[in-house]
Amino acid sequence: MSSKAKITGIAVYFLNAKMRMPLKFGREVVDEVVCCRVKLKLADEKGNHSEGWGETPLIAQWGWASERLSYSERIETMVNFCLRLAKAWAEFEETGHAFEIGHSFLSQVLPTLLMQINEERNGKEPMPYLAALICNSPFDIALHDAYGNLIGLSIYETYRPPFMRFDLSNYLEPEGEDVDFRGKFPAHFLLSDPPRKLPVWHLVGAKDPLTKDELTGNEPEDGYPVLLKDWIIQDGLKCLKVKLTGIDFDWDYKRLVRVGEIAMEHNVMWLTADFNCTVTEPKYVIEFLDKLLRDQPRLWQKLLYIEQPFPYELESYPIDVRTIAARKPLFMDESAHDWKFVRIGRKLGWTGVALKTCKTQTGALLMQAWSKAHGMLLMVQDLTNPMLALIPHVLLAAYSDTLMGVEVNAMQFYPQASEPEAKVHPNLYRRREGLVDWSTVKGSGFGYRLNEVKRILPKPALQIER
Repeated sequence: MSSKAKITGIAVYFLNAKMRMPLKFGREVVDEVVCCRVKLKLADEKGNHSEGWGETPLIAQWGWASERLSYSERIETMVNFCLRLAKAWAEFEETGHAFEIGHSFLSQVLPTLLMQINEERNGKEPMPYLAALICNSPFDIALHDAYGNLIGLSIYETYRPPFMRFDLSNYLEPEGEDVDFRGKFPAHFLLSDPPRKLPVWHLVGAKDPLTKDELTGNEPEDGYPVLLKDWIIQDGLKCLKVKLTGIDFDWDYKRLVRVGEIAMEHNVMWLTADFNCTVTEPKYVIEFLDKLLRDQPRLWQKLLYIEQPFPYELESYPIDVRTIAARKPLFMDESAHDWKFVRIGRKLGWTGVALKTCKTQTGALLMQAWSKAHGMLLMVQDLTNPMLALIPHVLLAAYSDTLMGVEVNAMQFYPQASEPEAKVHPNLYRRREGLVDWSTVKGSGFGYRLNEVKRILPKPALQIER
């Protein structure tokens, strides 16, 4: 058994995927995506070797929202930053558990690299930390996969002694006297026997047609649904996440009511509303919720929680949200860069955290533990994760004991991108009876079963061996 590992090699790949339907994030629209896939090699002190894989879609419209910079400039910067990260990871000398190495890189290296690249931009709009986290996440995920493969166990079986040397008090600070992280490890806050089937959330994008009268004639004819009711019927959906503008009250309200009507007609149980950081005043959301309660009480009951209405820079926008959280649970998403931002959010009245693997597996585990210890609710939200990116995403939700399942929407926007993986894990890449089933995920690391996935990768954009 080995508990100390060292990085011995890195390879970076970029995979492109075209969306069959456009997806609106806040004020921007996504119609294609670049996924960064990383292979990372490890070795232990006994000479044992392993490799692991991680993948994340580099969705600049979400991680780097901008009204001044073009998408092409932002995605080019993020791709180049991934290559810079590869060199830094290959040179990183830290040893230990993947969690320990990942945390050291997050705290010691990533901030410096981000500062360097922003200095080189010569006064242009800086790349935000959220975008840097997205770029770093496939490396961190690959590290965790490689460590599990090195040990020969599922990575989730290693988030405890004897594999980890330091307890969570080395990484987290409690808020109040009732919480103590001494002697506790990530496994303490994770389910030991997670459910293999999870309720799945379907994303209703702001540009998605709801009914036939909204069709333009330009919709794809590829055998997959287009209208909301057809998705509900085909996949047996019970949970719908509704994207709203946050700047057009009448449109937002009518949109939620229309989705709600379709939901009630087809026995959908739950809705959530996502404003994507565009609201600037609590009054907007308060009036929205109060009108919904007054005029649509059945729909009010179906609204399970509200997601991230306000700008994610909590230090610049320290908005007291307790009046909203008193009405419905309020979840941080873009604001939750790490557990320290979750602590700030909790003081402001936020009641829940939407975890994402695109902010690194290491960071997600730290936020999960801090949030759970302080009584906050948890969800795991999608970044429209296709291909390999879907598996760590769903595992995080399964082990974290979320409020209600997991958001999984890649099959809505580019189902064909994941066909090689879907042949090995058919019930994970296809939603059935309102559920995703990850029972086929088995083995060490993240259980990808990559030797069975018949995917031909492009030539690495960068490969480094030590």
